[in-house]
Amino acid sequence: MCIRKLLSICILLIGLIITGCENVDLENLSKLPFDMLNKEENSSHIIQEGLTIEDRYLPIEGYTRIEHEEGSFGEFLRNQKLKPYGEKVLYYDGRKKPSNGIYDSVFDVNIGNRDLHQCADAIMLLRAEYLYSQEQYDKISFNFVSGFKAEYKKWMDGYRIDVQGNDAEYYKAAEPSNSYEVFRKYMDMVFSYSGTLSLEKELKSVNIDNMNIGDVFIVGGSPGHAVIVVDMAVNFSGEKIFLLAQSYMPAQQTQLLINPMDEDISPWYSLKGKEKLITPQWTFELDTLKGWDE
Repeated sequence: MCIRKLLSICILLIGLIITGCENVDLENLSKLPFDMLNKEENSSHIIQEGLTIEDRYLPIEGYTRIEHEEGSFGEFLRNQKLKPYGEKVLYYDGRKKPSNGIYDSVFDVNIGNRDLHQCADAIMLLRAEYLYSQEQYDKISFNFVSGFKAEYKKWMDGYRIDVQGNDAEYYKAAEPSNSYEVFRKYMDMVFSYSGTLSLEKELKSVNIDNMNIGDVFIVGGSPGHAVIVVDMAVNFSGEKIFLLAQSYMPAQQTQLLINPMDEDISPWYSLKGKEKLITPQWTFELDTLKGWDE
């Protein structure tokens, strides 16, 4: 136990003796200063009042954020809006997900009331929202698990998709529209028929040394899982630290993950000396990193 933690315990014990407190639970007593101290030590790079990733999470000492061009996917992710610090993740049915060492913040995202917005879906929505904000509508497309290519450009032209088993086809059903409501209905369709299996095939492999904001650690399967790199910083030696976000099952709001293996830098992650990426709810091999085809 470090000296600061030991001193914290001693101070608390002295306070209890002076105030005459009885029935002291020594096991919980030993945990309390530890938790309080960790919160104090780790809070130096967490600005709880911040409402975006960039404003809430400062790089740890010795690191500076990597630069991104204005209008880039990296800038978009870094400026994602977060719910007030301490709020819980909501499931699609309104229930709250306890943090339990899983997440540090919650993205301010509306996921609807259907069990659709899971791990790959959250990542596809972030990517599609970025392209939508940039008016790059012809680039918004995702493959269904069956292999069918769902294109937003056709959807906004009034076409819808009829799915019968493994077969899907477009049919004309509405007047052309590019409203946000129409866009989200398209994404609900994607959520229904796409997943880690399809997204893993769409993305291109990225060497771990070339990892960048927007890249995805992904394992296709039923179940599979995926997390996305939403920010990154680097030190003078070129070593990177990064932040990760995920959704999970059942459908739930996107969350910024804590680092369960290194409380000193959490929620930042480092792969220095690591052979795997260990997140609170999944362990990834380092060769599962993939990126978008720009």
